[in-house]
Amino acid sequence: MKEKKISKLNITFIILDILALGAIFLAYGPISYFRNLLVTTAMTTMSHHYLARTIYTDKMISYTLSNNYVSEGKQNTNTSDIIIDNEDDGNYESIYEEQILKRDPDNDLYKVIPIDENGYKGYLVAIYDPSRVSLAVSSRAERGGQQLPDMANENDAKVAINASGLYNTSSIAIRATGTVIKDGKIYSVGGGTGWGGGLIGFNNDNVLVLTRENASVAIENGMRDAVEFGPFLIVNGVASTVVGNGGYGVAPRTAIGQRKDGIVLFLVIDGRNPGYSVGIDMAGMINIFKRYKAHNAANLDGGGSSTLVINGEVVNNPKGYGYEGGRYLINSWIVK
Repeated sequence: MKEKKISKLNITFIILDILALGAIFLAYGPISYFRNLLVTTAMTTMSHHYLARTIYTDKMISYTLSNNYVSEGKQNTNTSDIIIDNEDDGNYESIYEEQILKRDPDNDLYKVIPIDENGYKGYLVAIYDPSRVSLAVSSRAERGGQQLPDMANENDAKVAINASGLYNTSSIAIRATGTVIKDGKIYSVGGGTGWGGGLIGFNNDNVLVLTRENASVAIENGMRDAVEFGPFLIVNGVASTVVGNGGYGVAPRTAIGQRKDGIVLFLVIDGRNPGYSVGIDMAGMINIFKRYKAHNAANLDGGGSSTLVINGEVVNNPKGYGYEGGRYLINSWIVK
């Protein structure tokens, strides 16, 4: 009996040793995939940098980030490329064009297209009339913001996605990272985003504009609603270059785009849910936007913020670290 107990104990220790050696190999071995994934995913969260710093030195983290990034180019949106004309003539050059252009019965406002591939799930929403897209801001910023269904209902929105990044200014009040423009005026100015990109918003001609101009110049040039975030994924039909894994890891994501025919694309991908959806990286989002012919597209806040609301109901599965359900937000892109 004693020998059996010792044998079982030895087996247990052997298994633990193998797991430990495996973890060390993944973390420090010659295959950089795991290290790149862990570092870039952890360092682009709001409060979980320790997941990388517990294992790696600051020098190793800096080195990893320097070898995984998105090279965005230097162009701003050429607004004359966008001609708002997206009538469905019944002729489709691909299944993706049919998914976009073929309206649902009795719904000319939007169409929801499920995304399920490569270990992630989510939704792409095509909005046919870009004049119906605007920025909603929370009426409860000083009281912690609002979850997206409440903000959508308060603004009579049919569709809504999260927009700005956010940070706490006290134990309750929250602010948007970067500048926010609402109705052609600077609504708020927050700290730098650290996410590349620049202003992401719509001008008075309902064109999605991605620009690195300052807010005052953007408003002079017709910007009506915008948030500051990034990175830019596609500008004027040219995709950003993803080096390594892009530097942002794999996570829940939200992004916005527009086709040359004016159709606006909301993209929300779930993550942090093994067995259902692990999340998506920047290259994956670029690939989705390219096949649905986005001419301009940009990343918005992700992680626990990534939420899609249709007719007042959350349709995706928002998930942060240690909690489920949508985060309290400062603003959102809505369709009315």
